[in-house]
Amino acid sequence: MNRQQIDTILWRHISSLPYFRGFLRAVEDRFYQEIELPEPVLDLGSGDGHFASVAFDHKLKVGIDPWAAPMKEAKVRGAYQLLVQGEGAEIPFPRGAFSTVISTSVLEHIPDIEPVLSDIARVLNPGGKVVFCVPNHRFPEMLWGRKTLMRLGFEKLGKKYSRFFNRIARHAHTDSPETWIERLTSAGFDVVETWDYFPPKALYILEWGHLFGLPSLITKKLFKKWILVPKRWNLAIPWQLTRKFMDNPKSEAGVCSFFIARRRG
Repeated sequence: MNRQQIDTILWRHISSLPYFRGFLRAVEDRFYQEIELPEPVLDLGSGDGHFASVAFDHKLKVGIDPWAAPMKEAKVRGAYQLLVQGEGAEIPFPRGAFSTVISTSVLEHIPDIEPVLSDIARVLNPGGKVVFCVPNHRFPEMLWGRKTLMRLGFEKLGKKYSRFFNRIARHAHTDSPETWIERLTSAGFDVVETWDYFPPKALYILEWGHLFGLPSLITKKLFKKWILVPKRWNLAIPWQLTRKFMDNPKSEAGVCSFFIARRRG
């Protein structure tokens, strides 16, 4: 992937989302561009459809999400041939209906995850592929706030900070890759490839972005847009902070993990 392509991926996310959210989505988008996704594709946890609308140059077959309000936005964006409101543990499609299921930073929000993985396996055809990404066990440990408090001797406060951040991020799971591999294996998958990404320094940028991204929340409420002025000069600082992480986003110390697995025949 050349520099221009990487620049394009980053810009299409940070010019339309709060930079901390757009930064992480851009890294994940970069990975997807190099993964074959056989049709038909189900996007589990499609949300407002933003990611699919900018990451893919065609409509995905189906987007499914339990929440009605984001689905209204997804319908306007037109990233899917069909949108379905439903739960991941009860996907309303027959056995073997899809060749690929993707789920981008979604599974970590689902407390009872095993039934979801089992139903993903059910709706995939034999040899079908599941592709997803989640924060891992390093995420709460590497937060700048936690590390700073621990360094100052406030161990209990540091742990509370991690729990607080996980709560506002709505994380039900921040588990190790080994834990996810065990879950996938039990659900009937063979893991093809997995890697960690988003190093601690990138996490700090995301972490602080929750504070500095407040103006974007205001413009979203008032004008229905996260970024009111999507121009290079207006986003020069977020661009400089995030672009350096895009060239080699994989990291052995990464706080997120990406998985590609196939359903056993």
